[in-house]
Amino acid sequence: MYQGGNVLPEYLMILIRSIVAFLVLLAMTRLMGKTQLAQLTFFDYVVGISVGSIAASMSVDQNVKILNGFMGILVWGLLPIVIAIVNLKSYRFRRMTDGQPTILVHRGNVLDRNLRKSRMSSDELMLMLRQKNAFKLADVEFAVLETNGQLSVMKKTGAQAVTPDKMGIRTKKEEHEPQAVIMDGNVMESTLTALGYEKSWLLKEIRRKGADGFEDVFMAQLSLDGTLHVDLKEK
Repeated sequence: MYQGGNVLPEYLMILIRSIVAFLVLLAMTRLMGKTQLAQLTFFDYVVGISVGSIAASMSVDQNVKILNGFMGILVWGLLPIVIAIVNLKSYRFRRMTDGQPTILVHRGNVLDRNLRKSRMSSDELMLMLRQKNAFKLADVEFAVLETNGQLSVMKKTGAQAVTPDKMGIRTKKEEHEPQAVIMDGNVMESTLTALGYEKSWLLKEIRRKGADGFEDVFMAQLSLDGTLHVDLKEK
């Protein structure tokens, strides 16, 4: 419908606005990275919905100026990128924004307090365990709720697909899951102490792996038998 002699028809205006919104949204999704849907945190999910809603409004609502819609998408798109960059640099900031994994099952026992803290029912927990092919709690050594809402399950040694028990091999009982003792160059001192190791021992071990100091290590994970896996930062 014409509103004046030089004004475009409404359908043509919507077409142009939709194309602009599509191109802006395409550019922002390229900038925001290629994280898979299953890896998205709740914050990423909310940001995606908000950016999509702004783009939709900019497309069909002529009361929203294109420039205003563009600015809204720009803010909602760039702020998560800034936060992601800071997350890569700071472990403490990443814990503040993304949270941390929560252990829900330990040696076949459900940790009720952690389950309530995660606002998850026992039925939901069992559903997620069955999706990981763990039908019996007694078979689960650890079940960890990750920051993206996925459940990671570590079965007991005797309940794994190819079991040492069936092969007649004696196994050592797992006392704990492998623990991260260094993340982004930061030593997890409380974890290291709880496992019975000292910082000086850790420094000696990472130097044997080619690191000059803790700041050279991206990730170090300590296994039950004292084996240290070290992933150095790229230089």
